[in-house]
Amino acid sequence: MSAKPKTRLLVVEDDATVRVTISKLLYDEGYDVSTANDSFDALLHLQEAVPELILSDLNMPQVSGFELLSVVRRRFPEILVVASSGAYDSSVIPDGVIADAFYAKGQESAANLLEIIANLVRNGPLGHKGENAPVWIPRNGLDHNGKPFVVLTCTHCLRSFPFTVDHEPTREVLKTACIYCLHEVTYIIDFSRSVNSPEKRAAWKAAFLKSQKESPEVTLSRVSAEMAKPRITKSARVCKTA
Repeated sequence: MSAKPKTRLLVVEDDATVRVTISKLLYDEGYDVSTANDSFDALLHLQEAVPELILSDLNMPQVSGFELLSVVRRRFPEILVVASSGAYDSSVIPDGVIADAFYAKGQESAANLLEIIANLVRNGPLGHKGENAPVWIPRNGLDHNGKPFVVLTCTHCLRSFPFTVDHEPTREVLKTACIYCLHEVTYIIDFSRSVNSPEKRAAWKAAFLKSQKESPEVTLSRVSAEMAKPRITKSARVCKTA
């Protein structure tokens, strides 16, 4: 009788130490784990193989996890998604985050993370559909009149058009009609910088690693041994068995 296939997970995390720690934790639980060191790397992985679940940090350089998860929901609505960040205090999915569950790094233990993932794998997707995912767009600076503007690409006709915004980015999902085909496009203006800073990242990283060492599921000796290994600096398929 053949063994039951392992659930495939993709861990997207730009901090190498946190990425290695989480990957080892999940591998020890019997998952088939791959890693990506940023959002671009994650999209390359998705071109090669589609996992059952993605665990992604939200606050990453270049393309944030917020934007990555919006793309994943539209293009791969069948993938289960757990978002993670140290910028929030609650395990409730933050407004504007397109995910099935949320893990508050530095606030919750490794055992909580394992429970979140196990429950999601066991219960399956929450009935989400790709067309419900808003487009995540960055601020584009100032127009010729000195007003802030954004450029939005219509999800129906795929043409792009600019429009001015007169408010600071929030977590609110907004709607506007495409100027070409009049299709209603839902979108979120990038607010990730408002929930991230170097000080916040340093604080949650220290709290996260401390929580792993104190967790009964991951002993201090195992984590210390893993931390002593060379760090992963490029995307790598990890923890494969023969």
